Order: sequence, then structure tokens, then C-alpha cells
Amino acid sequence: MVQSLNLKALASLTSIIRRPYLASPHVFVKTISDIDYRKLRDECGIRGVIFDKDNTLTAPYETTTHLNASIGLRNAISVFGIDQVAILSNSAGTKDDPNYEDAVKIERDMGINVIRHDEKKPGGLDEVMKHFEDSVIEPYQLCMIGDRLLTDIVFGNLYGMLTIHCLPLCTGKDNARDNKIASLIRPVENGALYGNWFGGRIVRNKTIPHKIWAGEESCEIVLSKQTKNVNDSDKMNSN
Repeated sequence: MVQSLNLKALASLTSIIRRPYLASPHVFVKTISDIDYRKLRDECGIRGVIFDKDNTLTAPYETTTHLNASIGLRNAISVFGIDQVAILSNSAGTKDDPNYEDAVKIERDMGINVIRHDEKKPGGLDEVMKHFEDSVIEPYQLCMIGDRLLTDIVFGNLYGMLTIHCLPLCTGKDNARDNKIASLIRPVENGALYGNWFGGRIVRNKTIPHKIWAGEESCEIVLSKQTKNVNDSDKMNSN
């Protein structure tokens, strides 16, 4: 599938320039398998989980869960239930997906719902809220998880969701099918946020607070000690 230009992301650049902390996640993990989903539900007020797909759950444009994400996806579904876990992709389920064929294939192969939406992230809130309407009243009850700061994390932060940023699952040759624009922009946006320079530190210190979750000091939702020790160069150089 060829992705069209993400006009919503381009339009949001003005907001991000004025408020760069919109791209600062509440939590960083190496993979989605390093998240304590039970704490998300029981201590953070989360009622639904939204995953990006490519390089968060799967290799780019694949429809099977990546080995390093499989435990995390199973845990999320076990804790929240299948109806409260969904994919919000900027490819499958959008107008780039004729007759939603890719969305249907993902749902069949992975057993997880794909939200249909006209606007790409950081747009699409109306469709997300409609999908979760039986359990979610306000966006802060949702957790957005993805590998892209300028789409996944900005989308979540714009609407008060809990945001979790992960490293891309694939690098190097394994990432050959990744969206070319994403593969170019990802290390730039990661370097700007996580780099050891005053601008990155200022932005991180202004991360938008979540309405319920008070921070890692009061409620640690990262399972893996290894994740905590991922150094800044790993975050910046991932592509």
C-alpha cells in the first residue's frame, strides 16, 4: 500500500512549533511488551488501549504480530478485553486502504480491531471515541502507544490521553519496507526530543501531565529494567 501525504500532520506542525511538548510522551519503553497493562487499567484510569501498527505491533506492512510485541499484545487483550484494544494506523483503515482490504486482513490475521478513520493521526479522534463509546467517556481514559512522536504521541497528547512511546521493532534491512518519509523523519524527531541538548531537556520537562497518572514515581508502569536503561543514543538512532 502506498501512503498518501499526511496533511493532518503537516497542518499540526504550527501547533507543535508553538507547543513542542505535544511530542513528549509520558512514558518511554523499548517495546510494548515492557508495559504493565494491569496497572494502566487499575491505577491509571485507562479503559482502552490504542496501538499504532507498523513498527509498533508488526514489521512494516506485515499482518502478523512481531515476536518482540506478541507478549505485550496478548497482555493488553488479556487485561482490557479484545473490544477495548484497537489499532489506529495511518495506512490500514484509512482512505489509502481501498475497501479497507488491509484492515480486514489485519483483523483476520491478528485478531484485533482496526479503527476506520478518514483523517490520519494526529487526526481521527471522533472515530476513536466512537469505537470505544461503550466504555470510554473522555479521551484521558485511553492510552496511545506508538513509535512515532509526531503522529502517535502528538495525537494522544492533543486530547489528554496517556501516551507511551516505543522504539521501532525493525531496523536496518529488516526495516526496508518502512514508509520512506517515516524512516527519514523518525531519527530526526527522536534526536530532537531525546538528544542531550537544552532544547530536548526543556521539552521533556514540560511534558503535559495526565489527568490520572501522576508519574513513574507514584505508579511505575514499565515492567522491564532493561527498558529503563536504553540509552539516549538508542532512542535517537532508531530508524
